[in-house]
Amino acid sequence: MSVLDRLFTVQGTGQLLQLPFVQNALLAAAVLGLIAGLLAPLIVARGMAFAVHGTSELAFTGGAAALLIGIDVGLGAVGGAVAASLVFGVLGQRHRERDSVIGVVLAFGLGLGVLMLALYEGRSANRFGLLTGSIVSVDSTNLLVLAVCAALVLATFSLAYRPLLFSSADPEVAASHGVPVRALGVVFAVLIGLTTALAVPVVGAVLVLAVLVTPGAAAAQVTASPAVATVLAIVFAEIGLVGGTLLSLGPGLPISGYAATIIFLFYVGCRVVARSRRSPRAAALA
Repeated sequence: MSVLDRLFTVQGTGQLLQLPFVQNALLAAAVLGLIAGLLAPLIVARGMAFAVHGTSELAFTGGAAALLIGIDVGLGAVGGAVAASLVFGVLGQRHRERDSVIGVVLAFGLGLGVLMLALYEGRSANRFGLLTGSIVSVDSTNLLVLAVCAALVLATFSLAYRPLLFSSADPEVAASHGVPVRALGVVFAVLIGLTTALAVPVVGAVLVLAVLVTPGAAAAQVTASPAVATVLAIVFAEIGLVGGTLLSLGPGLPISGYAATIIFLFYVGCRVVARSRRSPRAAALA
């Protein structure tokens, strides 16, 4: 029986919401939803979904190493994810090389992470939480690091959003106009790495894609405007993460399954809307 299962037998949902670790988890979900929503449309535009997956697996490796040596899992996940993002950003600049570089590093890191988890002799819940997230794993330290990461993402977007958008839409033309495409690629990869690592305690390494890719993919179905896509992605991510956290309280299950399902439903709904918009046009042209 999980911690929340035991608590729920004696407390209602309203009382659970007053517990510090539940409030920490909700705050973390809200901040993570903001960061993920900002990054997701650019991740989709740059075709970096596989890079996000690779980064999440290396965050898992860093977290497993932290468990094994007895330091904070969040710090280990950040170290692994940032290291992976730097490798992907530097070695994977060419689109045709990116997938192979990510695949090679991902396979090595995942194998190493599995080995370290097998060597870890502590609680099995810690291993499971690293993969799927845990509501009790978010503490004040995680919140502080998440807030710093959010500030970094917001500062970067305020200073370099237009060049990032330009280099995402057409990197070759952007480079010909003097935009530092390579440097921006490395910076963006590091932002992805930080966000991925900080998402691991909330949703786990397995389902980071649901947070950092699906909201952007859903928004791209219904709008071509970067500003509107960003707003929609933030809304989808916030509802998925905060809603998933609230839904997970009663049964005491990981947040990740609920959050992934909610965001996936948004994606399906956006595809239905996009298809319904195309159907009248197709009928008119017939």
